[in-house]
Amino acid sequence: MITASVVLFHTPQNLIDTIIRSYRPSAERLLFFVDNTPGMEKSKRFMPVAEYSPYIYIYRTGRNPGYGCAHNIAIRESIRIHSEFHIVLNPDLSFEPSVIDALSSYAREHTDVVYMLPEVVDQNGEVQHLCKLLPTPSDLIFRRFFPFLPGAAEKNNRYVLLDSGYDHIMNPPCLSGCFMFMRVSTLEKYNLFFDERFFMYCEDFDLMRRLHKVGKTIYYPYVQITHAHERSSYHSFKMMCHHISSAVKYFNKYGWFKDKERDKMNSGMTI
Repeated sequence: MITASVVLFHTPQNLIDTIIRSYRPSAERLLFFVDNTPGMEKSKRFMPVAEYSPYIYIYRTGRNPGYGCAHNIAIRESIRIHSEFHIVLNPDLSFEPSVIDALSSYAREHTDVVYMLPEVVDQNGEVQHLCKLLPTPSDLIFRRFFPFLPGAAEKNNRYVLLDSGYDHIMNPPCLSGCFMFMRVSTLEKYNLFFDERFFMYCEDFDLMRRLHKVGKTIYYPYVQITHAHERSSYHSFKMMCHHISSAVKYFNKYGWFKDKERDKMNSGMTI
């Protein structure tokens, strides 16, 4: 069995419909919605959504506890029902249902793989460079605030592994959290969940880092998904503040300028 979760927060119906069509729920492919929209009565458990499909379930938090916290509710459910793989999905994705089959087939053949990300393109078909090294403070600062400075482009290209060509399987220490295909037995064995101190942003960096310590975190470019990425922190002062706050929490947790684990993981990355 495979499970997936999508966090909702005033999410437009067209996005919900698209992710359902893409994932194509079935008896062996359950879909969990965790609704963070405030004002609704809190759920006690996941309830089936009859108007959609008998294989779609919803849990209402009654408030907005954060992105990672909401997905943790679904991850715990996937462990409880002994799912083989769990996928954390952004609501702004679209893909062919066969993508799930290809990823699960590869993961079953390669039991040391604990996480997979397919090729991700934008709505114009351009590849999004979502494979990364573990960030240093300067990586994030220059990328966000000073991309025009001399040397900033080269620094960013190194950070997002641009020279790799994005045309072959890689095992980077940091991958995007827009589509997180994870082995549930690994999550259970090592008690790996999102750190709920991160309300939004950097929670994927943190979980990816911990996954990379115990297995391979694979970029798999032979199947493709489309991500309508809006980079909301670039357009909203509120989201930018969330992003900065999460980055501070991340570097407080692992170290700002001295981080031996980061150095080891980054130096072991080959392209």
